[in-house]
Order: sequence, then structure tokens, then C-alpha cells
Amino acid sequence: MMNPTQKIKAGILGASGYTGAEVMRLLLRHPNIEICFLTADRKAGQPVQDVYPHLGGYGLPDMISVDSAPWDDVDVVFCGLPHGTTQEIIVGLSTTLKIIDLSADFRIEDPATYEEWYGHEHFAMELQSEAVYGLTEFNRDEIKNARLVACPGCYPTAVLLALLPLVSAGLIDPHDLVIDAKSGTTGAGRGLKQMTLFSEAGEGLSPYSIASHRHAPEIEQEIAKSIKVPAADIRVNFVPHLVPMSRGELITGHVRLSPGKTVRDVRAEYSAAFGDEPFIRLLPEGAVPQTQMVRGSNNCVINVFDDRIPGRATIIAAIDNLVKGSSGQAVQNMNVMFDLAETTALEQAPLFP
Repeated sequence: MMNPTQKIKAGILGASGYTGAEVMRLLLRHPNIEICFLTADRKAGQPVQDVYPHLGGYGLPDMISVDSAPWDDVDVVFCGLPHGTTQEIIVGLSTTLKIIDLSADFRIEDPATYEEWYGHEHFAMELQSEAVYGLTEFNRDEIKNARLVACPGCYPTAVLLALLPLVSAGLIDPHDLVIDAKSGTTGAGRGLKQMTLFSEAGEGLSPYSIASHRHAPEIEQEIAKSIKVPAADIRVNFVPHLVPMSRGELITGHVRLSPGKTVRDVRAEYSAAFGDEPFIRLLPEGAVPQTQMVRGSNNCVINVFDDRIPGRATIIAAIDNLVKGSSGQAVQNMNVMFDLAETTALEQAPLFP
């Protein structure tokens, strides 16, 4: 275990975005972290308080451009940049620098699949082979020894936490997975988009990227790996929806139980898989997961219910998309990489109301 007084020097790329701001918020209470630089090209030269007033007064450095980043002064970099940007920036950096990427740049292992879903070739395939998928609860050993960690997308985090234990244990049919997912507007990032304007998103519920969301192949890849089949063998029905709230995410999974298996078996597997996990909570029988249960926290709440159709079950999981679905999971991974207590800086209870 790392010396509790030792300081890790960190930089944050894309600090003016929602995930960058959330990384800052969490690291401010991390006893082992010193934030050394923050990049935000369009906000370069501005103090943090001008970009995020709620983070003023903490002595954070001013925003700078990526070109001015003092790479040699830090031990770890959190990358909250737009998709496709991180690859080009980090490819020439020192191999001793640990990188935690919150974008999709290193999540997809197959270059053809990446190009199909992200619209351009992969710019750093030489790094892809060393990237570790950062779903902490399932990949701790690999994360601990990794230099480059690719944090999962917010939807895949919730979906995979709910499904991987069951698929791996053979409790559900991996070829019959229907996911209804809902997320707050921060999931679309801080950039100006018509669909996230208050007058457009408020007082309504909108599906989007129907049968074409980029997180679907990421989910399929990880499910396939868990049962050692080609990714092309798994297809998930996945439809996301935009909910008029700032943060929060809830997924409802409709699954077919394997012959002879019951919801009781599913609960037993969740208890075995997550019984010692600090951030995953199986709710009591009949309790319905809600985003209000996890807001502002790194927690995930899960439960399972009998479907009215025999042989099927309904699984519900809720996370905060900005914390467990992004920045909180990134900090959790950093703690693992540096042999720190995994819960450090992530102990806060959910906010309510």
C-alpha cells in the first residue's frame, strides 16, 4: 500500500468539460493528489473560478492549452477530451506516465469496429494493445499493472455491472439481451447541442441513436470476452433515452433466464459477485433502483425482478453517469493503479433530494 503522505502529481486534459470538472471535484478531497495542470484550449488563460464558479477558492491552477502542458511534472493524466483527440496527444508521451482516458479512444479493441462507429481510423494502434478496459470491479488485476486505462462509457458501466456476473455464470442467455437505457443531459457533454437545450429537453423524454449508439459494440465486446466468444457472436438490443435531468442514469435489462434458473439464482450470484464491493449494492427484494439513490456518488444499485413472461427476468441498475459512469470510476481506477485504498476520495454518500 502506498505511503499515505505521498503525493501523486496529476494533470487533467479537457478540464472545462463536465467530466474534467467532476475529476477536479473528486480529486480536491484526495489526500494523495496534487493537481498540477488543467488544460482547456478555448478557456486557456482563464482561472478555474471563471469556468466553474463552484470550484473557485481551492487554489487550482489556471487553465492552459494542451501545447503548454508540463508533462514531465506529473505522474498521471486524466484525459477528458473529445473522442479521437486523446490518441494523437498521448502517442508521443513518456512510457512512465500513467494515462486514464475517459473518452472512447481506447475502449474498442478491433480497429475496424472503432472506425465503423467513430468515423475515423484509429490514430494510435500501437497503444491499443496495452490499453486495459477500466471496469474496476472486473479488471482490477490488469488495471493495477496498467499504464493506459480506457474507462468505460457511462451506459456500458451500468449495463455490464448488471449483466457480466450473470452471463459469466451462465444464468442468462447472452444472445437475448434487450436494454432500455435512460440518462441525464450531461451524458451528451458540455458542448452546445439543440437536443440538450432546456426548452428542447425539458418536460419530455426522447429516445435517440436507435439501433446506432456507439456504446452498443462496447457492451457486446465485453460480454463476448466474458464468455470467450467472438464479439460478432453477441448482439444487444440497446436503445438510449434522454431524460430532462442534469445527471443520473438508469438501465432496464430484459433477459431470458437459462433453463432451470430463477431470479433467486440471479440474486445469489449478485451477492457472490458484489458482496465485498464498496460501491455496488444489491437492493432488498422488491426494492426498485432509482437515480435518486446514487446522485453525486460512485455507487451502483441493482435489483432483479420476475417478468410476467415465464423464463424471463427484468434487471434494473442505476448510477450517476458523471461519477460511477465516468469521473468517479476514473479516480477509482487511479487508486488501484497507485495501490491506494480504492475508496479514497469516493466515500461521499449520495445527494438527496
